[in-house]
Amino acid sequence: MVATPSTMLPLGTQAPDFSLFDPRRQKYVRLSENSDQEGYLVAFICNHCPYVIHLLDHLTESFNLWSKENIQCFAICSNDVENYPADSPRKMAELAEKKDFSFPYLHDEGQQVAKLYKAACTPDFFLFDKERKLFYRGQYDSSRPGNDTEVSGVDLADAIDALRTESSAPIDQAPSLGCNIKWKKGNEPDYLG
Repeated sequence: MVATPSTMLPLGTQAPDFSLFDPRRQKYVRLSENSDQEGYLVAFICNHCPYVIHLLDHLTESFNLWSKENIQCFAICSNDVENYPADSPRKMAELAEKKDFSFPYLHDEGQQVAKLYKAACTPDFFLFDKERKLFYRGQYDSSRPGNDTEVSGVDLADAIDALRTESSAPIDQAPSLGCNIKWKKGNEPDYLG
């Protein structure tokens, strides 16, 4: 388990569009298909990462709630499934069903979407405003496996509250921390050095 921080994509960055397959619903989902949202939340997660598992129940509850409140939520798995079969599309669909995701859990087979977002770890969060400009990127909260801090989602929830009230983006945005995205051999992105 390599603890990797998020890259902290510059605020104001336009959300790269994508069209990715949702294995549970057996259809492609596009970021830009809903243009009437207050915000767009993109999270890079996976099935097997201890950092994701640590907050998954709370994250699912929050994402399901925000999805009903005009924040379009997307979870994306970009891991190399050949070497990490626990993150295969079939296993993704099983997890989404078991946890009752009301939001799409999408498979980034070619890892291109992770590269467009400069995603580095699981979990990695990107919140965009209604114009799809980056408003917040960073941690869900400061809880990590084994640090005895309760999972609350406070950092991301505060950012969503600020977005909804048309306040300024949070000044203090701490990077997320998690397992590195499992890149296919030879497909590692330049931005990770």
